[in-house]
Amino acid sequence: MKVKYATMIVKDMDESIKFYRDVMGFEIDSQYDLGPAGEITLLKGEGETMVEIIKNPVDEPGLFSIGMDVEDLDTTIEELKSKGAKVTMEPTQITVGHLAFIEDPNGVRIALIQHD
Repeated sequence: MKVKYATMIVKDMDESIKFYRDVMGFEIDSQYDLGPAGEITLLKGEGETMVEIIKNPVDEPGLFSIGMDVEDLDTTIEELKSKGAKVTMEPTQITVGHLAFIEDPNGVRIALIQHD
């Protein structure tokens, strides 16, 4: 597994983009308008890991999850379950592949993504 991104929920998308771009030196990788469900911006710094910022009407601002790439999601989930990991969302198909969530002992969400 390798860390792919950190996802944060933000109050103000424009202010957040300005901070990560102008202060932190990140570049906008891609943006998605989800209509009434919100908006997503992916920002890339050095290396491969990205920051994903989301503004939506549901979630409170703050760290939402850490995203990790996996080669085989079903096998990874079964391995993690056998080691006692708490699975909070079983593998689900998404537009780029498959996604599942586990939770660490502190309640931090970890998104596991298999890109197809």
